[in-house]
Amino acid sequence: MIEIKKISSDKELKQFIRFANNLYAGCPYWVPPLEFDELATLRKDKNPAFEHCEAEYWLAYKDGKIVGRVAGIINHLANQKWGNKVRFGWIDFTEDIAVADALLKTVEEWGKSKGMETIQGPLGFNDMDREGMLVEGFDKEPTIANIYNHPYYVDYMDQLGYEKAEDWLQYKIFLKNVPEKIERVSSMIAERYKLRTVTFSKKSELKKYARPLFHTLNDAFANLYSYSQLTDKEIDSIVKSYFTFIDPKYVCLILDETDNVVAFGISMSSLSAAYQKAKGKLLPFGFVHILKAMKNPAKVDLYLNGVLPEWQKKGIHALYYTQLTKKYIDNNIHIAITNPQLETNVNAVHIWSNYENEFYCRRRCYEKKISQD
Repeated sequence: MIEIKKISSDKELKQFIRFANNLYAGCPYWVPPLEFDELATLRKDKNPAFEHCEAEYWLAYKDGKIVGRVAGIINHLANQKWGNKVRFGWIDFTEDIAVADALLKTVEEWGKSKGMETIQGPLGFNDMDREGMLVEGFDKEPTIANIYNHPYYVDYMDQLGYEKAEDWLQYKIFLKNVPEKIERVSSMIAERYKLRTVTFSKKSELKKYARPLFHTLNDAFANLYSYSQLTDKEIDSIVKSYFTFIDPKYVCLILDETDNVVAFGISMSSLSAAYQKAKGKLLPFGFVHILKAMKNPAKVDLYLNGVLPEWQKKGIHALYYTQLTKKYIDNNIHIAITNPQLETNVNAVHIWSNYENEFYCRRRCYEKKISQD
């Protein structure tokens, strides 16, 4: 018999976080998130998203052992645009469809009690959280910002009546040089629109652009699938968490004549292998692995990029990709893993056809109507 228990203590929340490490023990592709990051995201007194979100977390037990977990999230700010939807996230379960069914039904019933009409996921509180169930690329190491899951998850979602809502695609890019077309377009666009490319050597230089950068992201992503606008408090929290791991030389901004951020590209040293060695802990030695990976990265993860709507379809992205590619090559980095991009966002995905590339993985967000019986 499967028992579903709602989390009500810090001890249970830590069990919730650590369950995934137990489930994927021995899996060479599992990248454990840092425990303190997970706590900061899931605790209601730490995450500013709770100003417009509500959430509950559940653990599934069978024969006295934890066999699954799931979070239920209602993002009221996002729902103002996208309708009455409850999100499921942080979902993991043993190879037992009854466990998956029990967890998802729990979120469905909770959402129904709150007036929600559709369940969707995996999604987090906002788009900076891990999202999208892996459906292709199970033999690939994910970036630290992405989900890994077993292949049987996909079969269970299909069997339980969940349908594809959107897919995100990722590519592996081989950085041998700046593609001639990209560099040529970059020079032409900069001159035509009087745009300025800004790169950085110090984090202090970058931080003053943090809020403007994410305001640009809000506008750039506004109409992408189920996007939740980031508040200034959320932005400050993201900057505090992620900018610690970002090398400023792998960030590029595009400014107009009035110094507005019209586009940006943020990348970071790949920390996946370092996170695996850290095993979710910074202490006693986890931070050593991370610092080493940041100092001499073998590859980079293309974390975020965006262009203001009024500047889209003008080739603006060529400016920051040109500068970033040069930085990578100058620092002996020849491989990049792209951030997940919606397959329907044709302009974003098409850019990689200019580079030597190979398909890396596919992630999926599922939806299902909640029975109102």
